[in-house]
Amino acid sequence: MNKDELFQFCTDWLAAWTGNNPEVLLKFYHSDALYIDPANRDGLKGHKEIGRYFERLLDVYHDWAWKPIEVFPIATGAIVKWECTIPVGQETLHEIGLDIVELEGKKITRNEVYFDRTRLVAAVEKKRRDRRLINL
Repeated sequence: MNKDELFQFCTDWLAAWTGNNPEVLLKFYHSDALYIDPANRDGLKGHKEIGRYFERLLDVYHDWAWKPIEVFPIATGAIVKWECTIPVGQETLHEIGLDIVELEGKKITRNEVYFDRTRLVAAVEKKRRDRRLINL
């Protein structure tokens, strides 16, 4: 893929992270793909493992929205700089991160996600505390 095609692929792929449609998102991944993110540092391998994780993750964060900022072609795919808005309780977080995306044709064979999730974890914990206070 040329740079414009990679950018469009990444736009479509990142858009699939929004909503609660893990089966749509999983279609971007090769059946034997490796997926690594801050919550899965050892990685998840293949549609079965990745799909179970995507189901849980998108069920919780179905309203977040992702879009590419820049796409840097590499021999095996792209480095993708992205931005994400994540509603958590009364707060909306704006995060920027990077993914390493290796491709075979138009299927992701390896996806490594890198971002500082400190603010996300804090916001989720605050939401849990607030919920507990309301239920007292």
